[in-house]
Amino acid sequence: MKQWYESLFENYGLKYDNEIFTQGTSGECDFIESEIAYDKNLKILDIGCGTGRHSIELTKRGYHVTGIDFSDSQLRRAREKAAEHKLIIDFQKHDARRLPFSNEFDLAIMLCEGAFPLMETDEMNFQILQNAANSLKPGGKLIFTTLNGLFPLYHSVKDFLESSAKEGNAATTESSFDLMTFRDYNTTVFEDDNDKKTELQCNERYYVPSEITWLLKSLNFRQIDIFGATLGAFSRKDILTTENFEMLVVAVKS
Repeated sequence: MKQWYESLFENYGLKYDNEIFTQGTSGECDFIESEIAYDKNLKILDIGCGTGRHSIELTKRGYHVTGIDFSDSQLRRAREKAAEHKLIIDFQKHDARRLPFSNEFDLAIMLCEGAFPLMETDEMNFQILQNAANSLKPGGKLIFTTLNGLFPLYHSVKDFLESSAKEGNAATTESSFDLMTFRDYNTTVFEDDNDKKTELQCNERYYVPSEITWLLKSLNFRQIDIFGATLGAFSRKDILTTENFEMLVVAVKS
């Protein structure tokens, strides 16, 4: 049986780029560049690259990027977009829980819930962090965003998603947050690239900062910094609060 995230991205390469959460690419890449001191010699791994928006923008800026995703539809669109910009980018199909890389990359990015909090068990989510860690060279950096577990303690996830939705995007119709598991269970309705309307039963894991810190320390990361994640405007000055729907994590592998 397919998981909800497999069904969602099965035929969603074109419409995905119109989602509101995909509109901050340039500003997010500004932050990534500053975090690696604009060193064009570094190798970058984009985990859960989707339609390649960060991979393409960073390649345009002169970086060497490998993009991985497990959705054929997303990867097909990524390759089409790269070709439109006359860029050569190594896009590969992989499951983030089972990556073939070992000590190869200077930076791994995993943005906009590129893989990490979507899995159906905490163990699977941990495997993704583990594989990201294994992909990095010693001293390599991991930059990722994930859902902020502090947010649902003070706000309705459903109200937030409804207020930030726009016509033509995927929409959440029902939502309930489980305090015992920190998972949001929701019904999402979307139209795929063939205009076929589908309703999915989804669930995503929200994490609190202390959990993220513990998980990364257990994977031999140091200098773990956690910030608020503002769409298109990542910044170390953005202090994480209960108002942030997402958190931005920057960690260095020992």
